[in-house]
Amino acid sequence: MAYSKEKSRICVIGAGASGLPSIRHALLYGFDVVCYEAQADIGGLWRFNPEATEYSSVMRSTVINTSKEFTAYSDFPPLPEEPNFMHNTRMPNYMKSYAKHFKLENHIKFEHKVMNIFRAENYGKTGQWDVRVRDLRTGKETTNRFDGVLHCTGHHALPHSPAPFPGQKKFRGRMMHAHDYKDWRGFENQSIIVIGVGNSGCDIAVELSRVAKQVHLVSRRGTWVFNRIHDYGRPVDCARYTRLNSAVKEILPSSLANAAVKRQLNRRFDHELYGIKPDHDVMAAHPTINDELPNRIANGSIKIRPHIRRFCGDNVEFSDESVAEAVDTIIFATGYTVCFPEIEAGKLVKVANNQVDLFQYIFPIYLPHDTLGIIGLIQPFGSIIPISEMQSRLVLATIAGDSKLPGRADRLAIMSRKVAEMSQRYIKSRRHTVRVDYLPYMDELASIIGCDVPSWYSHLPHDLPMAHRSLTAPHAAYFYRLSGPHAWDGARAAIMGIEQRITAVGN
Repeated sequence: MAYSKEKSRICVIGAGASGLPSIRHALLYGFDVVCYEAQADIGGLWRFNPEATEYSSVMRSTVINTSKEFTAYSDFPPLPEEPNFMHNTRMPNYMKSYAKHFKLENHIKFEHKVMNIFRAENYGKTGQWDVRVRDLRTGKETTNRFDGVLHCTGHHALPHSPAPFPGQKKFRGRMMHAHDYKDWRGFENQSIIVIGVGNSGCDIAVELSRVAKQVHLVSRRGTWVFNRIHDYGRPVDCARYTRLNSAVKEILPSSLANAAVKRQLNRRFDHELYGIKPDHDVMAAHPTINDELPNRIANGSIKIRPHIRRFCGDNVEFSDESVAEAVDTIIFATGYTVCFPEIEAGKLVKVANNQVDLFQYIFPIYLPHDTLGIIGLIQPFGSIIPISEMQSRLVLATIAGDSKLPGRADRLAIMSRKVAEMSQRYIKSRRHTVRVDYLPYMDELASIIGCDVPSWYSHLPHDLPMAHRSLTAPHAAYFYRLSGPHAWDGARAAIMGIEQRITAVGN
């Protein structure tokens, strides 16, 4: 359904990594856009908050797992002097620079919390939404009507904890979720159990291993551990995510590709020897990225433990009958529960064990109008930020009438196919319900929007350097601004400058 671009009003909820590009592209489409942000500044999850609040934030020491080039927005390359893997203090600065450059803050209402999003009484005809907002400074609530809503608050809001282990309720020490962990202070000289070997669990275990008496890292099924740095010091994503590598991957049998990656990972450290080798293939689970974990296991400050069997007072027994004695603290790094309590009181977007009824992980499947988009509800092999930007572009193009989504039956068939593919590829887990691969997913959305990346040979013979870069350069988001809606005239220069920005940090 098409709307008048001049009159349409767009609501963006959240001024974090997903909300900012949503504002940016809404403005490019000529929409009247308002963004509500519950906190007092932009940055969302990436703005470290030392206080315990309902809002998630990174740890004080968090460094991004994806390189600056793959974390950048499609028309705002990072500065050459920025490190390839930015500390969390640098990420809000990058976002603020982006917001300032495109004057996005003029459209953000800070300390305004969205209380409810519900279909307007004329929704059937117009696809419009009513958004009830509370001004946290005054307590006043207002309801405003919009032609489209982009929900950009992420999925790290409701901490998930497993069912209690036998004897857990009698444990006298401290129990907490990774959501509430800020830094190492207060954990000195303790015996600590961290449950979960995802990125948060391993980051916490590594940090605490420097000050704790002992850290026990519980791994139910093991994990493959990647390093941020690839051969010759290049960022691993810049080395892997190229068109050439993608083409080779399509040709090679998956068994050969998995075997090659496993050999490379085990050359760094033998996962079986270190007690963390999983039974599943490398690409069958979300990757754990940690540069220091092998060293901390090797020096004994972290002990890998299997699944917890039971609590015995302050002691914890594991499934191999080993025991951690006199445990002081248990930290559950067990992920989050996907939920949308503010969208029609949590009843509109159905979630079952983190499985969501969203077409392309964006559009609620049973709504007649595509005027509500969930942005950033994905766990990618690759960076989430450019994917969130692409999702927002698709939602806005759809509201503007510039893209054509498939019909209901085709959507259901595509969703069914994706579920089947995920069940075959990934181990069964709550965290693998919204898995996407960076390049295929970006290409899929781009084809709907009409911003497909030109083939490498289309640059021949007039632009040989660009033809070469199209095959071998890290396939960052700039490629998706070469053509199509709102093509950016700086995209080629941004692509040609990738290598210089990567290597500038060593100068």
